[in-house]
Amino acid sequence: MTCKKVVIALGGNALQEKGTPPTAEAQLDVVRRTCEHLADLIDNYEMAIVHGNGPQVGRIALTHELAFQADPNLPAMPFDVCGSMSQGYIGYQIQQCLRDAIRNRNRDIPVVTILTQVVVDKNDPAFQNPTKPIGAFFTEEEAKKLTREKGYVMKEDAGRGWRRYVASPNPLRITEIDSIKRLWDTTIVVTGGGGGIPVAENMDGSLTGVPAVIDKDMTAELLAEDIRTDYLLILTNVERISINYNKPNQKELSHLTMRDAVRYVEEGHFAPGSMLPKVMAAIKFVRRFPDKRAIITSLDKALDALRGNSGTFFSMS
Repeated sequence: MTCKKVVIALGGNALQEKGTPPTAEAQLDVVRRTCEHLADLIDNYEMAIVHGNGPQVGRIALTHELAFQADPNLPAMPFDVCGSMSQGYIGYQIQQCLRDAIRNRNRDIPVVTILTQVVVDKNDPAFQNPTKPIGAFFTEEEAKKLTREKGYVMKEDAGRGWRRYVASPNPLRITEIDSIKRLWDTTIVVTGGGGGIPVAENMDGSLTGVPAVIDKDMTAELLAEDIRTDYLLILTNVERISINYNKPNQKELSHLTMRDAVRYVEEGHFAPGSMLPKVMAAIKFVRRFPDKRAIITSLDKALDALRGNSGTFFSMS
């Protein structure tokens, strides 16, 4: 039997659970449960995994800043380096837990993490309008203090509190794509963590890290294009996306044509930094490959959604 190919974009709820401490140990517990769901796919699907890093990279950056304040001999790391750190430890946890979950199903499939750089345009307009939330939530008073003292761009995040926002430039190229392709047939690859480490390409072809967080859903879409997967599966905390979210007339959607999806985007139904990039990634993938399928659903409905029994799927018509 030929397995279908799928790129999976893991949302924050697949890494951290609301109400639990923001520790590596608590995250490991959540990742372990996440990987049980992912392991259910191995009999019928070949997969690569892309994950977010918003809370983690924010905490890493804050840790370095606080350490520097306490001791100037402990210099704060640049933001792109913080991104690479988050890729490493999140990838390590997924790699370890998924390997164990697969072995418990009497299968032996290697899982590896690739530290992934993603090229962006250093003149991308996104650098003038930060839209990507990172790190912890703050009160409005705390947010104003951070803006005043550190120059952070702080915005209210979907009614959940205030967060720091950084630029989210468009991903142009995954630099390690050839290695990912070579590994695909034998290995589950965890790649593009946090959307990838954002780098700009210089005139001589060298790369330089830039302070940003690339949206992981858009990087997952780019990877799905490069691999020409059958599915782009975007996992979040709801079974289906909705219009008029959190309003009396909220309506869940099981299917979206390109025409309706674009219309709902234009009408502002999807929050920037939350559901909007997921929908935009789905639209981009289906437009590129009209015979393929993009799906947005929850982690526990992943297998059902791939079978066509759950989630919101996108098609040309």
